Amino acid sequence: LAENAGLSPIEEVAAAKSRQLREDNCRIGLGMDRMNDDDGMHSRDMKEAGVFEALIGKQEQIQLATQVVKMILKIDDVISMGHYQ
Repeated sequence: LAENAGLSPIEEVAAAKSRQLREDNCRIGLGMDRMNDDDGMHSRDMKEAGVFEALIGKQEQIQLATQVVKMILKIDDVISMGHYQ
């Protein structure tokens, strides 16, 4: 999101994570719809912005990650059986 907005993604994500820890608020994310904060970054509280992630989205992410791991393990088994060097 930060990169698409022409910003430094590493700096923006680091600033958001720093603010999460400083304010003990896990809902801090990147808010590209507003001006810079005091620290010059674009972090904001996602709950205040009305941004929520549905449970179904998290479930699909976990399912996809599980499928990817299974595919990697299958490829590793095929290579191991063939004694690839």
